[in-house]
Amino acid sequence: MRSLVAGVRNVSKSYRLGSTTVPALRGISLDVAAAELVALSGPSGSGKSTLLNIVGCLDRPDAGDVQLAGRSTAALSSSALAGLRLGHLGFVFQSFNLVPVLTAFENVEYPLLLAGTSIREARERVEAVLTRVGLGAKMHRRPDALSGGERQRVAIARALVNRPVLVLADEPTANLDSATSDEVLSLMDELRDQYDVAFLVASHDPRVLARMDRVIAIRDGEVIPVGRAA
Repeated sequence: MRSLVAGVRNVSKSYRLGSTTVPALRGISLDVAAAELVALSGPSGSGKSTLLNIVGCLDRPDAGDVQLAGRSTAALSSSALAGLRLGHLGFVFQSFNLVPVLTAFENVEYPLLLAGTSIREARERVEAVLTRVGLGAKMHRRPDALSGGERQRVAIARALVNRPVLVLADEPTANLDSATSDEVLSLMDELRDQYDVAFLVASHDPRVLARMDRVIAIRDGEVIPVGRAA
């Protein structure tokens, strides 16, 4: 049985809009195992992105707990959460979130510099992961000289370079055409085995859901497991 890399326990979250309280998550619980591909499906406003933000330690729940790599995050300080993110998590976003004035190499190198990795080791790791995602010949190009699929590959490389146990991906194929989406999904499947990393992906794209090990539906802030994808 594979070990758990993330556990969500009875997590609730609400937001204030003027005088109104809007519940985003209502007592959600779920687990993600090592090297597992898990999708969160549901319409816009269902709570997928809120849940990713909480699992990613970018936001705190009003109630409940998130456990990452066997460690409860409930009582951790902001600086401790930042360290947990840097050491154990990777992030991939639909808008890529690359720094436009930096090359692909420099974008991927950045989290290693934040972590205090030596220049020599950082260079070796960046070159290795960019080569692995098929960008060895384009690592010194800036994002505006890359296609959408290539930019997403840079984002995936950046998410993996710190060797996380879990990558959180929010609508990673939203800005890609069908062929490029399939390439990115195949790459994620290969990388989870090579790097022994789990992916928790928020998406309503049926192509994404069909490639996952497990799909969890979210409706009105509640999680409903729907079994393994066909």
